[in-house]
Amino acid sequence: MIDQKGWFTGAQKVPSPHFDKRQDTTDVSLLVIHNINLPPGQFGGNYIEQFFAGTLDANEHPYFAFIHEMKVSAHCLIKRNGEVVQFVSFMDRAWHAGQSSFAGRDKCNDYSIGIELEGSDFAAYSEEQYQALAELSQQIMQRYPDITPSRITGHQYIAPSRKTDPGLVFDWQKYRELLAV
Repeated sequence: MIDQKGWFTGAQKVPSPHFDKRQDTTDVSLLVIHNINLPPGQFGGNYIEQFFAGTLDANEHPYFAFIHEMKVSAHCLIKRNGEVVQFVSFMDRAWHAGQSSFAGRDKCNDYSIGIELEGSDFAAYSEEQYQALAELSQQIMQRYPDITPSRITGHQYIAPSRKTDPGLVFDWQKYRELLAV
């Protein structure tokens, strides 16, 4: 369930400072699926949460020195075990899509919800992640009826010249079948 303030009640809440208010809170019509892993190629730990919360320690890993000051976020993260973490209320604009366009409309952050899967373009996602993603997506579509299965996409499709996630290993057919249940 999504509460009146835009928080999924089934998620761990880790507020991010990297968001702003939507110009129109009724204009939520796109769901964007991403992937992330920190450090690159590794799963587990709390580095993703720290990154989106703006608390990532640059000294923890050499790669973090390059990214620790970035101001990015997603609405939610789904970990490998299916745990959902929410960083930004769905009523607010998370900074996940960057320069992007969907169906001829630019600035996807303005009207989308971003969900990150802990993973990479090359490692299969877990069954727990697909189940959690389907459940969360169904709750989002119930709350935001302008988001339909045809308005769910991957980051790779809204920013094709610069992004590749969630990658070719993401099983769109399986995900859509789970949505239909």
